[in-house]
Amino acid sequence: MGPGFYIAIGILIFLIIVVISSIKVVPQAYIYVVERFGAFHAAWGTGLHLKLPFVDTIAKRVSIKEQVVDFKPQPVITKDNVTMQIDTVVFFQITDAKQFAYGVERPLSAIENLTATTLRNIIGDLDLEATLTSRDYINTKITAILDEATDRWGIKVQRVELKNILPPPEIQDSMEKQMKADRERREKVIQAEAEKKSQVLVAEGEKESKILRAEADKQSEILRAEAEREAMILHADAVREQKIREAKGESEAIQLVQTALAETIVKLNEANPNQNVIALKSLEAFQKAADGKATKIIIPSDIQGIAGLAGSLKAIISDDAKK
Repeated sequence: MGPGFYIAIGILIFLIIVVISSIKVVPQAYIYVVERFGAFHAAWGTGLHLKLPFVDTIAKRVSIKEQVVDFKPQPVITKDNVTMQIDTVVFFQITDAKQFAYGVERPLSAIENLTATTLRNIIGDLDLEATLTSRDYINTKITAILDEATDRWGIKVQRVELKNILPPPEIQDSMEKQMKADRERREKVIQAEAEKKSQVLVAEGEKESKILRAEADKQSEILRAEAEREAMILHADAVREQKIREAKGESEAIQLVQTALAETIVKLNEANPNQNVIALKSLEAFQKAADGKATKIIIPSDIQGIAGLAGSLKAIISDDAKK
């Protein structure tokens, strides 16, 4: 093998290396900025690409993922001349690889400086208390300003957060004392309100107790009165029932007597008594009338006849006895 063979082999290997090096694979979430003869040619997205050897060059590999940059604390002065340190966190994403590659030199440094100047302008219009209590306002305003300013650089600022706000030590000491005083004051207010509520609850409890006691007494009196009324009604009903029964008994007794008398008269009529028997019954009735219980006695006019009749009856009875 002569020298030409080795030269051919060398050339072939060189060509293979050139071809392989010309094949480029762009990974996910990246964009390659390609220049041709020193000028921008294309922005390759994800996938397989082939560049011309010795003509095309990859000028910049740009990540289009959202990125986070934590900037060191920046000194700012508030409206009431209080100097404090504020550090920020910026969330951004590259949306245009060409503008990002050719728009500004050192983009991260540019964003940091722009953030610091914007933060000073915003804090300069606020006093200390407003600065400490207006984080959302400051975050929203600085995000809007940075997003507008970085748009021509192909950068989209998603949001800006104030990580720490550090006032001077003497201000911090004063704030801690004030917070302690406020806590003590709030504690006293809470204790006073608790005591007030406790007293109110006790008073309301006593009031409810008195009301319930009065209602219980009233209900007891009502029940007692109703019981007495029911007892009186029952007693009156019992007395009335007794009188009704006595009246019924007397009525039945009178009816029995009248019935007995009627039956006696019927039997007498059936027996066809003579005048002597009638006279004898009259004497028996007169005897009952004059038994000493009556206060007045009416003697019939024919009492002598009745007496004679009685004597005759006696004689008849005596004769019957002798016989």
